Amino acid sequence: MVLPGLTCPRQNTVDEVADATVRCLMRAVPAAVGGIAFLSGGQAAEPASACLNAMHVGFKSRLPWALSFSFARAIQQPALEIWRGEEANVSAAQRALAHRTMCNRAACRGEYTSTKERM
Repeated sequence: MVLPGLTCPRQNTVDEVADATVRCLMRAVPAAVGGIAFLSGGQAAEPASACLNAMHVGFKSRLPWALSFSFARAIQQPALEIWRGEEANVSAAQRALAHRTMCNRAACRGEYTSTKERM
């Protein structure tokens, strides 16, 4: 995703990130590419999902490729933070993993909302 540096004083909005990212991809990635799988770019899980969702909401009809997340930070990180290698945390970590998967599935369809985060 096209993001400002972490120390940049102005952080872009979700819609600005989505717009810049899709414009960049449209200019540089051939339509014949089967799909683009994003890493979260150092973003927390929720903003990463929101950015992916904004790309689908704003550009779905014009995207020549599938946009998704790789199985990386945007899906795994919250579960790993809960689990911390402790058996007692396995169930809660599994719920967190299922939740992030549900949120990112919705984001890939342009159906993600902040309400889904609280479900």
